[in-house]
Amino acid sequence: MPLGNSRTVALALVTFATFTDMVAYSVAVPVLPDLSRRLGASPTVIGFLFASFGVTLLTVSIPMGAVSDRIGRRLPLVGGLAMLAAATMLFAFAQGLPGLFAARLVQGAADAVTWVVGFALIADMYAPAERGRATGMVMSGTSVAFMLGPSLGGWLYELGGMRLPFLTVAALALLGALAFAWIELPPQRAEREIVPIHVVVRTPAVAACAAAVVALSATLSMLEPVLALHLQANLGTGPARIGLIFGIAAVGTAVLHPLFGRLADRFGARRLTRAGLLLSSGSIVLLGQTWSYDSTVGLYLLLAASGALAITPSLAFMAEATSSAGIGSFGVAYGLYNMAWGAGLLGGPALGGFLFEHMGLGRLVLVWAPALVVVTWLLGRVQSTRSPRE
Repeated sequence: MPLGNSRTVALALVTFATFTDMVAYSVAVPVLPDLSRRLGASPTVIGFLFASFGVTLLTVSIPMGAVSDRIGRRLPLVGGLAMLAAATMLFAFAQGLPGLFAARLVQGAADAVTWVVGFALIADMYAPAERGRATGMVMSGTSVAFMLGPSLGGWLYELGGMRLPFLTVAALALLGALAFAWIELPPQRAEREIVPIHVVVRTPAVAACAAAVVALSATLSMLEPVLALHLQANLGTGPARIGLIFGIAAVGTAVLHPLFGRLADRFGARRLTRAGLLLSSGSIVLLGQTWSYDSTVGLYLLLAASGALAITPSLAFMAEATSSAGIGSFGVAYGLYNMAWGAGLLGGPALGGFLFEHMGLGRLVLVWAPALVVVTWLLGRVQSTRSPRE
């Protein structure tokens, strides 16, 4: 198979893997609360169940990235998708809350493996001038999955009961695992290198990229509950119309991710990431002044587009920062990226909810926006230079 075609197939499989993982994550949104209540869980326990996903995501990301640097990408990707299939099977046949918690923990670990090793494989295959385009395609697929997952989960749940959504996802995950086991991965373009984890983490540009990822993840995840609470309290907006806002944003970002990836290849990943952060800081301030449902749709779409302008280039910039430092350990670098994203997912909603309760949305965004400006400044200050080895 020619190199170009084999790279295309591998990129398509990474996109399919992350798409399946995101469907597995989002399909649980309408299903798990009802299933948990049937098994006697309180709202607090249900909250812990959802949060447990982040425990294994945070703890597994960097170690599995390091493992994939040592043994290659194929086996971890096959194993990660097999773990995802196992997790969804556990969900389907769980007889009690311990089974659900076990499934959620395995799902978090599978998410870490799939995303970290998948993007490390892209960094292996594609030259720096092509990575933005490649990551944009993957992120477009995940936006579609985020949009389809909850609806698909609810529809399958009503059609065939609680097991059908999970069995469907398990079948997709197994298909992906078999495909990665079968295809011949193209030769890597970047030299894969085994280095101590702390060397990667202490590289200034890598650390600055991770800080930007925490800021982006925290901002977007913070707004999911906070914006809904604001709209319900001030505009009387119901859940269906609130969901439509996020659905419209998902459609918009699905279209924009590939475009922003190409722009990152042309104008530089760091520059586009900084532009996205600055636009996000301005967009969130505008969103805090929303005055109607229609204005909320438009302003949230603007914020989502600004976030996408930072997210897609940041994925390419993480590889750029790593290789510019003379390090080929992309697995560890994307493990750090995934860990930073998970930290934002955990911390953003908690901090945002606290600030919203005490000052409302309008003042919250005025406090939040300067933090994005500071991270933008930090990202501009660091230099992607070769780091000393220890």
